[in-house]
Amino acid sequence: MTLTILELALSAIVIVVAAALFTNAVEILGDRLDLDQGSIGSVLAAVGTALPETMIPVVAVISIIFTGNAAAGEVGVGAILGAPFLLATLAMFVVGISIQIYRRRRESDDDVMIDKGTARRDMVFFLVCFSLGTGAGVVPLPFFLKAALAVLLVVAYAAYVGRTIKSGGEGLEEPPEKLTLWPSRSEAPIWAVAAQLLGTVAVMGAGAHFFVTAVEHLSESAGLPVGLIALVLAPLATELPEKFNSVIWVRGNKDTLALGNITGAMVFQSSVPVALGLAFTSWTLDPLNVLSAALALIGGAYLYLLVRRKEPIESEYLFVGGALYAVFLVVALITIL
Repeated sequence: MTLTILELALSAIVIVVAAALFTNAVEILGDRLDLDQGSIGSVLAAVGTALPETMIPVVAVISIIFTGNAAAGEVGVGAILGAPFLLATLAMFVVGISIQIYRRRRESDDDVMIDKGTARRDMVFFLVCFSLGTGAGVVPLPFFLKAALAVLLVVAYAAYVGRTIKSGGEGLEEPPEKLTLWPSRSEAPIWAVAAQLLGTVAVMGAGAHFFVTAVEHLSESAGLPVGLIALVLAPLATELPEKFNSVIWVRGNKDTLALGNITGAMVFQSSVPVALGLAFTSWTLDPLNVLSAALALIGGAYLYLLVRRKEPIESEYLFVGGALYAVFLVVALITIL
């Protein structure tokens, strides 16, 4: 038990350090590519930090294909649905709390100052894609329709990336002056920026893997079901990069990057991983899976309503995400008991 707790602590520290290096590199890369803040947060940062949790369903799918392991399918479905659920609920709550903590050093105090156009686009794509994907897990469909929907989701995400980059937006106000791991004071070459970016993604993935392993060991000791682990605990560990990156950006008063990192990941998680689930698993959702998906859609719809308002978003409004997450935990606890 002591070694497991130590593994949890060390892997969390690794993720935090890697997240700080990742945000440094991704801002510099976005500035070099002349991308706006929305594109950097919703595409570059979101996809990069979504890779660790995406590896769980990918590994599960590989296991299904080569071994026919039914349990792997359950893990894959849970991980696919758990990621957008946590992003739409707990991650938003973390952003709200972080703004409250750092409000005295922020120019905008406790107001969330973001590119609302980018956020609205993210939420529309998320709500449409995730509704279609989860609906296919509730209503029985023949395989060819599931396969067609999987292709549609991948195409939709490609269209989203193209539209986000082309639409433009606010430029990066204060990109970092220096690449953290570049030893010289001179401007780091683009290959060094890319190396730090890719290296930190790999480190975050490794840290998330060891964190998940430790969580599973603890859950086995506590006798928790596999599906619940995949739905809540595994995504909770692997979503840490999004949360830590957003906290770092909130501290620096870069709210568009902070929130775009999460909303962009929601779009990715509602399309590409869901397409994997539709194509390679039974994609039949149990009651807890349906509840998590419903709460994710409620959280996404709530955020969409917030970004449609002309008034600034107050950080307290994001606390609703924590309430939605608490609802799921209570229901899951009652189900287990």
